[in-house]
Amino acid sequence: MKEIILAIALFLAFTRLASATETSPLPRVLIIGDSISIGYTEPLQEILKDRALVTHNPGNAQHSAFGLENLDDWLGNVKWDVIHFNHGLHDLKYVDKNGKNSKTKENAHIQIPLDEYRKNMEAIVTRLKKTGAVLIFATTTPYPEGVSPLRIPADVKKYNAAALKIMKKQGVVVNDLYTFILPQLSSLQKPTNVHFTAEGSKALAQEVARHILQAIGQQGTPVSN
Repeated sequence: MKEIILAIALFLAFTRLASATETSPLPRVLIIGDSISIGYTEPLQEILKDRALVTHNPGNAQHSAFGLENLDDWLGNVKWDVIHFNHGLHDLKYVDKNGKNSKTKENAHIQIPLDEYRKNMEAIVTRLKKTGAVLIFATTTPYPEGVSPLRIPADVKKYNAAALKIMKKQGVVVNDLYTFILPQLSSLQKPTNVHFTAEGSKALAQEVARHILQAIGQQGTPVSN
């Protein structure tokens, strides 16, 4: 059953990506990210309907090394107007020697060390800038102690800080979702989890939409129907 659901999800993702190549007067927006962005993409599409054609990369963008490896495929031959992207949440999780998720530090390590994360993000930004799209980097959202697989809450600040230095140097717009959602975390995030409730995903979608509208010259805070 899981394999069937995954196949359907991938088919729909590729269908959305293919639709972005169709002739459209609307600005084309690519969302690159993990399950957090997957969660807010559908409400984001609803908010921006008739204003932008929003597409998520097929599947989960995972960590920065995976993103760098797959970036050309995700970009395809589409002329993107805006690219909203993030890596970080998968980079800082703990995995064992076989790359399997770990609940503890015992016989485990951070999936992508901070120095490697910096190098990957530098390379990703360099490649994305070649598209000519307006780039928006989203900071990694916070999470509480005790999540599984293991992630240390303090690490997200370190990875965000490293990414923000790169974005400042490269002149990339930042959507600070970490700071945006932090005061609302207890009411919008699932208990002991990195993921958000439906209302949490809608709140993130609103903030993402606000930045995208600014990028395409349509000012104002969007309101979903």
